[in-house]
Amino acid sequence: MLPKRLVLDSWISTGSPADFVTAILALGAARSSAYVCCANVHMVVEAHQYPDFRRILDEAAIVTPDGSPVAAAVGWFHNQPQARIAGMDLLPMLLEEAARRGQSVYFYGTTDEVLAAMVARARRELPNLKIAGTHSPPFRPLTPEEDAAEVAAINAADPDLLFVALGCPRQERWMAAHQGQIRSCMLGVGQAFPVYAGLEPRLPAWARRLWLEWAYRLYLEPKRLWKRYLHTNTKFLLLLGRRTAAYLVRRPTAPLASR
Repeated sequence: MLPKRLVLDSWISTGSPADFVTAILALGAARSSAYVCCANVHMVVEAHQYPDFRRILDEAAIVTPDGSPVAAAVGWFHNQPQARIAGMDLLPMLLEEAARRGQSVYFYGTTDEVLAAMVARARRELPNLKIAGTHSPPFRPLTPEEDAAEVAAINAADPDLLFVALGCPRQERWMAAHQGQIRSCMLGVGQAFPVYAGLEPRLPAWARRLWLEWAYRLYLEPKRLWKRYLHTNTKFLLLLGRRTAAYLVRRPTAPLASR
């Protein structure tokens, strides 16, 4: 697997975009019941605050540096430049390579409208892509019987890659709970579904390079996101400042951990 570097309390995988695609498709080809998390600032702060969620990230096969600040922190603390590996970019890259290799995919989450638009785009642009299935679960906790039926349906479809979009941290908890039950590589990609479907626009590349994607999301959903961004972004900067100060003090003799 890809080497990981510590950012605050989270182990973040490192490598080039091609490295991530290759490693994830290898997990899928092996039918490994593993999961991949795409870590933005919100997720890293959640892991700092809640030990049970930190364990979920620790047990992920791969944790991509989804947020630009997270990728930048890898470079700051480990003197290792790291590109952002966002779920919104990873999804189309994986679909393209899966189509080329003949690997199958399954889309789980969001709504029937989003899933239909995703399938339409994939079939239009990647006619060789094997889409094993799609499912939009209800927006409520499932009964044990419903959950067992959904797991059985996914395993019957037998996808290499299972893309999961239930929102953070629900999708990460769902993947961790189903590790060992679902015979696929599971990827929590959240907001990548409506973006890939063409139902939600994305900022141009120049704006993403300026770390403005969070501001755009806040503009789209101010009532839902303003508290999250006010709290998590501020908390992340404060924690990062403290770790940076401690790192500078001990830097000559104690480099940060890696694995």
